[in-house]
Amino acid sequence: APVLAGALSACQEQAKEPEPMTLDTPEKRLSYGIALRMGERMAADGMTMDVDAYALGMRDAFDGTEPRLSEEEITAEMMAFQEKMQAERDGEQAAMSEGNSEAGAAFLAENAQREGVMVTESGLQYEVVEAGAGASPSVDDQVEVHYRGTLIDGTVFDSSYDRGQTVTFGVTQVIAGWTEALQLMKEGATYKLYIPSELAYGAGGAGQIIGPNATLIFEVELVAIVAAD
Repeated sequence: APVLAGALSACQEQAKEPEPMTLDTPEKRLSYGIALRMGERMAADGMTMDVDAYALGMRDAFDGTEPRLSEEEITAEMMAFQEKMQAERDGEQAAMSEGNSEAGAAFLAENAQREGVMVTESGLQYEVVEAGAGASPSVDDQVEVHYRGTLIDGTVFDSSYDRGQTVTFGVTQVIAGWTEALQLMKEGATYKLYIPSELAYGAGGAGQIIGPNATLIFEVELVAIVAAD
């Protein structure tokens, strides 16, 4: 009898397993697609989700069922989650900032010892690839340049060469390291710049590639000086 009871129990459990859903209607395919995209975004954001509870909340919303949590409870849980996520992001940012600072300082210390690398009072490092023979721009001028920007690991984050088009801007409309370097250059010159983070984008970084406190490397060609109007 115990053996028979066990067998019956196993059969009942198997019978309870739901049949695989067939996405055989536009409504089912749309519903699945929306849920899949939402799930992908949540997973990418580092969210952990109880899928059964999520589905229950969705069903209650569509069925018009009385919410199982009060508005205050829902708000409290959402706020706690947001605070947790923000704390994790802050921790990751701090770790990245510290790592970039240490790596940048080590790179610049070693780079300063290389032959041909000049170091200014501000901490800017540069080497002359082509000296140029024209005039040097002032803070009141605009300049036309070609450039390529990389991280110290060689990752390219921007390049006018790749776009095949020069860029024109005011000498003071760029990061501090560029403003200083441009005034050292002559028309036709090409310099390689090694810019500490405090003369670049600092703790804020820039975009998706330039992290906080990142040291940057630029190859800059001063094509022409465009006098201010």
